[in-house]
Order: sequence, then C-alpha cells, then structure tokens
Amino acid sequence: MYHFFVSPDQVHGEKICITGPDVNHIRNVLRMKPGEKIQISDGQEEDYYCIIDQIAPDQVTAVITGRDEEGTELAGQIWLFQGLPKGDKMELIIQKAVELGAYAIIPVATKRSVVRLDAKKAAAKKRTWEAIAESAAKQAGRGIIPRIGEVTDLAGALRLAEGLDHRLMPYENETGMGGMVQAVSLVKPGDRTGVLIGPEGGFELSEVEQARAAGWRTVSLGRRILRTETAGLCMLSVLMLQLEEAGAETDGQVPFPGN
Repeated sequence: MYHFFVSPDQVHGEKICITGPDVNHIRNVLRMKPGEKIQISDGQEEDYYCIIDQIAPDQVTAVITGRDEEGTELAGQIWLFQGLPKGDKMELIIQKAVELGAYAIIPVATKRSVVRLDAKKAAAKKRTWEAIAESAAKQAGRGIIPRIGEVTDLAGALRLAEGLDHRLMPYENETGMGGMVQAVSLVKPGDRTGVLIGPEGGFELSEVEQARAAGWRTVSLGRRILRTETAGLCMLSVLMLQLEEAGAETDGQVPFPGN
C-alpha cells in the first residue's frame, strides 16, 4: 500500500486532501484511480487507512476508512549525531537510520571530518537529505518524517543533546561489552537517547574528553573497528531492539516527551 504524508491541517473530518508534489506522483507516475487504497500519515503519529475519492490536477481527496492504532514508531526517541562522512555516505546513513526508527539526524562537523560545507552548500545538502528522509519514511511506513538538523560543530551538537535522557558515544578505545549492555538496558519507553558517531578516522582524544565532560558515555561496539556508516546503524539496531521489546510490554501506549 502506497504511503503519503500530509500536515495535520490537511485532515478535514473524515477526508484528507493531498497537495504538492505527491499529486503529480499519484496522477502521472503511479497512475492511481479513485477507489484505490492508500495510507496517509500527518507527521504527528496519526496514521490513516484511506480510499482515494477524487483526483484533480492540484489535489487528491481521500476518505478515511480506518486508523492504525498501534503505529510504527519506537517507544522512545533516538537522536543520531553523525560526524560528516566523505562522498555520498551521509545519504545512505540517513536512509537506513530512518528505516531503523531514528527520530532525528544531526550532521556534525568534527576535527577529522574531510567534508567542509559553507552555508550555501550545507543548505543544499540539507534539502537533499530531507528528501531522502521523507522517501525512506514512506517506504518504511513511518508515522513521522524524521528531522534533519542543521550542520553543526561538536560543541553545538553537545548543546543540542543536553536535555536527552541518555547519551551514548561508541569509541574504539573502549573495551568490553558490559558497559554497552548496561547502558542500553537503562533505555526505557519515553526516553530520548542520543548517539554520537565520528567520521572516518574517528574522534580526536580532545573531542572524546569534551563529550565525556558533557555527560556522554563512551561504549564499545566490540573488538572490530566499524566504518562510520556502520557504527551508527549498529547502535540504532541495538536500541531499536531494546525499544521494540519495551514497547511490546506496554502495548505501545507510551507518550512521547516534549521537544
């Protein structure tokens, strides 16, 4: 079933009006017809099952036939602070992070980041990354489109993370998995968890010390050195398992904390 996003003000009682680029996609790419079933999310974790009612040049009207009461979101928020990687790796990281349930992805320029973006390039990249996040959210059946933050430096990332409940930083010089197991076990429904990943080459020691001083806990991902595009997805997978299990125990009825 094809999945589309709208804003809450496009939901009118038992009808939803789809506007913008999705109209052309429905009309001319998918060549859908009235009577076909679709799924629509309002980006605020309200998910609707619908049937297309009318297709006009500038909007598609759908009738709500039911609601997805369980939803697809994790029982807590995961914020991925990703050191800027080389090439198009960030696009892959965003796509897969969205599929794994990340709530927000913030690009971080660290000392060893090879990529340097001025304001104009950063804005263009952000638009591309947001489009990738939306596409991945549709494919994964997400109830929200994860946020893509502005490119920031490490100090800015640490400030953004100050209000999070847990802050985990994989670090290759940590040993043993006990710390990781304990840290993940503390993540509960409703919690907000930050994950800080370095670029190729990892973090400099001064950056690790800066993060630790700001309350980040360094953890090990095992005896192997993971690439930057692998480390974050590994952490997300572990946290997804923790939150899916916790969400199942509470039937998913967990309010999200404020932003």
